[in-house]
Amino acid sequence: MSCLQSGETLREWCESAPYWEKHRATIRTMFAPVTRALIEDAGIRGGQSVLDVAGGPGEPSLTIAETVGPNGSVTCTDAVAEMVYAARREARRRGIKNISFHQCNADSLPFDNDSFDAVVSRLGAMFFPEPLAALREMLRVTKLGGAVALAVWHKSELNPFSYVVTEVISRYVESPPADPDAPSAFRFAELGKLATNLRNAGAIDIHERVLEFHIEAPISIEEFWEMRSEISESLREKLATLSSEQQMQAAREVKEAVRGFFPNKQTRFPAQMIVLKGQKP
Repeated sequence: MSCLQSGETLREWCESAPYWEKHRATIRTMFAPVTRALIEDAGIRGGQSVLDVAGGPGEPSLTIAETVGPNGSVTCTDAVAEMVYAARREARRRGIKNISFHQCNADSLPFDNDSFDAVVSRLGAMFFPEPLAALREMLRVTKLGGAVALAVWHKSELNPFSYVVTEVISRYVESPPADPDAPSAFRFAELGKLATNLRNAGAIDIHERVLEFHIEAPISIEEFWEMRSEISESLREKLATLSSEQQMQAAREVKEAVRGFFPNKQTRFPAQMIVLKGQKP
């Protein structure tokens, strides 16, 4: 689905895709601990077939492809064509061949029943239009006894990577209260909420944990602001409503507010995410 054909949420991701590709290396580094957690919890190992739902511009798909090795395979999917194209380009650049790509919605996966040893989604479930339907689809294509593993943001107040910028921008642009069930980064930030959906979808032996880690990358404060102000569609929209002078002032305030998270001139934000897995009965 192209940006012009997509609905509102997908349109936003279409427009963000070039920025996610631009900052891909930084994002890969920042969220590598989450990728490792998904691989561990899903029990992914050499020779397996793995499906990554909402893989964006290629992660964690490409890291998992390296994990399963030449005797294994990974299928990377995303609802946005521009993300799929970006992922394919990166696979070619890195010479990773045990991977295929499909543009499809999470709630309508074009794969046979019992196709994959494991199915994962990193920071995707929060944006599924129909989470329960998507989780049922993910379980459908998982082999009997296989794992579905997901990672989502924990509460906003536990993640300064998000809230520091939000607090500064809120001084300039008022935001209406968020619908707790609408697609958004913190839709499943409460422990148990996504687990309940996974259980209702039919999974058994569900395990949920809080992953505490640091979002780290060798970037400066200026590079951090460039990335944050580009990859977030909602932030781009808010900044677009400000005058040039206000944009520059907001940028200065954000950079000052995050300064304490840049020891040795590199980013290091404490972070918490919820990682859960369930088994197909």
